Amino acid sequence: QVQLVESGGGSVQVGGSLRLSCAASGYTSSNYCVGWFRQAPGKEREVVGSIYRTGSSINYADSVKGRFTISQGGAKNTLYLQMNSLKPEDTAIYYCAARWGGCAESWYQYNYWGQGTQVTVSS
Repeated sequence: QVQLVESGGGSVQVGGSLRLSCAASGYTSSNYCVGWFRQAPGKEREVVGSIYRTGSSINYADSVKGRFTISQGGAKNTLYLQMNSLKPEDTAIYYCAARWGGCAESWYQYNYWGQGTQVTVSS
């Protein structure tokens, strides 16, 4: 059974940094993609970025390019979302999600989800 467990959310001031972690387990191959998503109150869930687990493809939403970085741990079982230069509009619940095969931009194309972690950026 595929499981994703997130950690690392919290509150930070504008311009600060946070690193989110996503521990993945239950996979039998590396042919899958992990995406980071966020959902702010009253807004639709949106993609932040994604990484194909072989590390060959990493993509970011325009709104976070240059500020957020996706990486993976040495054993490739943990994914990270490093968030720098945080803005109030980054406030949301952040999720990691996974799907077999290549990456996709729409949240409904992902089959497995973590529980979400709150990120709050205050001015």
